Amino acid sequence: MLWDFFCSLKLSIFLLIGLAITSIIGTVIPQVPVPSEYIQTISPFKLQLYGKLGFFDMYHSWWFILLLYLLTVNLIACSIKRLPRVWKIISEPTLVMDDGFERSLSLTHEIKATGTAPALKDKMAAFLKAEFAEPIVTEVSGEYHLFAQKNPYCRLGVYVVHLSIVIVFIGALIGSFFGYKAYVNIAEGSSVDSVESRSGKIMDLGFSVRCEKFAVSFYDTGAPKEFKSILTILENGKPVPGYENVKVIVNDPLTYKGITFYQSSYGAAGDTLYRFSVRKRTGGQPVPLITHEQDRTPLPDGSFMQIIGIAPEVGSDFPGCSGPGAKLEITRPDGRKEYSIVLLNPACRDFDEKRGGDLIFTFDGKDEKYFTGLQVAKDPGVWVVWLGCSLMVIGICMAFFMSHKRIWIRVGNGRVTLGGTASKNPAGFELVFQELAAKLDSGTK
Repeated sequence: MLWDFFCSLKLSIFLLIGLAITSIIGTVIPQVPVPSEYIQTISPFKLQLYGKLGFFDMYHSWWFILLLYLLTVNLIACSIKRLPRVWKIISEPTLVMDDGFERSLSLTHEIKATGTAPALKDKMAAFLKAEFAEPIVTEVSGEYHLFAQKNPYCRLGVYVVHLSIVIVFIGALIGSFFGYKAYVNIAEGSSVDSVESRSGKIMDLGFSVRCEKFAVSFYDTGAPKEFKSILTILENGKPVPGYENVKVIVNDPLTYKGITFYQSSYGAAGDTLYRFSVRKRTGGQPVPLITHEQDRTPLPDGSFMQIIGIAPEVGSDFPGCSGPGAKLEITRPDGRKEYSIVLLNPACRDFDEKRGGDLIFTFDGKDEKYFTGLQVAKDPGVWVVWLGCSLMVIGICMAFFMSHKRIWIRVGNGRVTLGGTASKNPAGFELVFQELAAKLDSGTK
């Protein structure tokens, strides 16, 4: 009873539907690390329920793994039950086409021929070898039976697919138990030698990764167009040859020692340098200034300058002057405070000159440091999965694009009887059979 249960096609359909539903859940509900924005949108009850059901780590939940185990057992059981019959068809084909077997064939054709049976037998053998496949000749009661076949092993295609699915599952389980997925942020110019897994566990890499530079480009709408990291792998503090200044972009990761780094996100590292120039209204060369936000920076006349506000876009307040702007507080030597607004847009660089102060400021740009956000994955089962995928392609081609074609010829009593059948595409095989019959007709006249 238990054996029949695991061999059931209904069980296969149920398990496949179950895996499809769980995959949909894992796609719709964010997986760990769960964004705080999503947590704020659901009730505490749902948060607790989803956590207990493993919805936030769907593909590592006990019941998802159980479905994989059950489907694996189901595939193995179905294959064991049905494979011996299919293997017998391949390894022990029916060599003799007697009257009863002839009636079971969907395609038959009879020809009257002259000549002795041995001579006709040799002629039919040469015909099958030239037009179809090398025949096996069997003599029974003075009649000769010739059997030829093509692609007998394509009947095993479905079992190759079953095996490939099992191998893919094994590879996935190896990756689940012995691999990990993690995340790390690396500021430009810094390096890390460990990453944080989705469960919050710190994983040692065994080497270091340094972000040499991060660059991002934008569309005119302000949306990110491309962001990339320049990474270097370090062993014992020294760059590894061949892994220096490697460009990493989305869909073009870096892999080293089985660990793959994917470009995932980016952000400001919080160490932005702002560049200004200041000159006296009475004349003279501009003096360059480099400062951080909120730093008090001394000026040539003994005053101090401090950035008290940065706006990434000022176009709504200053038409025609789109782009970043900064608000400055100038503290004069006598303690008086003045305020200035300076804009980065080249067309508005003389904006502060209209203020009328003794010192005129211009905004020359900013040197903003970024951090690169990398997704880190170690999957020792990936090659097992690739093997399974390759076998699956082979099995699908065998199962859907190849057909086991069989031809029988019986020679005796001045008659030649042709019979044939195919495991798939009977309409296509019928055309092949009719062509063989026509050639046989013309060759025996």
